Amino acid sequence: MLFVEFRFFWFFIAVFAVYWTLRDNRSRKMWLLFVSYIFYAAWNWKFVFLLIASSLLDYFVGTMLARTSDPPGRRAWLILSLTANLGTIAFFKYCNFFIESAATLLAWLGLPASLHTLHIIIPVGVSFYTFHSMSYTIDVYRGRMRPVRSVLDVCAFIGFFPQMVAGPIVRAVLFLPQLETARRFENVDVRGALVLFLGGFVKKACIADAVAPFSDKYFAAPEHFTAGSAWVGVLFYAIQIYCDFSGYTDMAIACARLLGYELTINFNFPYFARDIADFWHRWHISLSTWLRDYLYIPLGGNRGPSWLIYRNIMITMLLGGLWHGGAWTFVIWGGLHGIALVIHREWTRLGRPLPLPISWLLTIYWVCVAWIFFRAGTLERALVATKSFVFFRDAGPEQLGTSMLLLVVLVLGTVHWMNFRGLFRDWWRRVPAPAFAAGYGCAAAIVLLFIPPHYAPFIYFQF
Repeated sequence: MLFVEFRFFWFFIAVFAVYWTLRDNRSRKMWLLFVSYIFYAAWNWKFVFLLIASSLLDYFVGTMLARTSDPPGRRAWLILSLTANLGTIAFFKYCNFFIESAATLLAWLGLPASLHTLHIIIPVGVSFYTFHSMSYTIDVYRGRMRPVRSVLDVCAFIGFFPQMVAGPIVRAVLFLPQLETARRFENVDVRGALVLFLGGFVKKACIADAVAPFSDKYFAAPEHFTAGSAWVGVLFYAIQIYCDFSGYTDMAIACARLLGYELTINFNFPYFARDIADFWHRWHISLSTWLRDYLYIPLGGNRGPSWLIYRNIMITMLLGGLWHGGAWTFVIWGGLHGIALVIHREWTRLGRPLPLPISWLLTIYWVCVAWIFFRAGTLERALVATKSFVFFRDAGPEQLGTSMLLLVVLVLGTVHWMNFRGLFRDWWRRVPAPAFAAGYGCAAAIVLLFIPPHYAPFIYFQF
């Protein structure tokens, strides 16, 4: 079930109406848990049991951590949680990747290999809800939060439908306290949530889905296109993935807000970042901070000599790339960002800052080069596209005809920049309620005229 489908609107209206009709907080949480499992089952009901098992296991581990005082015993319970959660991700997402990599290595060594991949269906959002779940056990183990007595609260946190399948990655320490008391409707920022949802809808349905056919056509066979088409295809994919993913999280945050809950902000105008470090402070913030707190800092973080810090950066970014899927292209994508972060850190240490326009251009250029490997699907296609994009070499005679669409993208980019500068901020809050309702209805009707006839799945559903 997609946020941009009409059936989701009817689903959410029912959820919203029943939720605010219920007065008891426990009844509300039970209702949210029930509809969250219905939401997930709309994709594949069999994997609901995997979600429930993950929730129950980590609730049990949290309870045992509270009852265990000796450090070896506490580490054992934490290891159980990490092994189960990471093992789930490893099986569904990386089993075939390991098999294929092993077969390739054996063939390269000249050894006979007859390894067969498995037909594995990846549960939608498995990387997201397992990270939600692990944040609970890790923070309980570290003493940053007390274990929750109610199994309902833990299941409702992990299974909360707005953020369950594609983020943002919400920490238990930030969300579970919100479940302790009943939300009050008078505290809900209804206008802000509605505006945020419509903005996310426009990003996904009107922009991402509109440019997707062009980037898809290019990356399906980059060897057939000119260097100019490579730039169009790559830049359109940069637009597509930002509008697709940030559009989803905007709608997720808005839905949660309409129910009285606050989720973690996930994007903050990343394409206006002044350097690569600033980009990662703005892009997929919930993942970058999760990797920082639960991987980079435990590895040693910024402590120690430079080579050790750079090692920690590379390990974090390589694993961050692998988190997205079992393919070497994702590993290379993470490695490219790791290299850029190391170079930026060393350049900053030397005290030679670049002028802001040059720093911004280099950042966007490098981000786009990395997007090639993220999107290409195979290493062969990625190398062809990179050669065309970086060295301006035509790989084929075909050209993407997109002059009108480029003009539209330029206009949208200008509007996005104006929003970044705060020119549209909160003026709609000062409008009388009837005028706001009428204007919102007209805006929604206009938006519906420009959406494509078919909805594409959100890109990050596969992660």
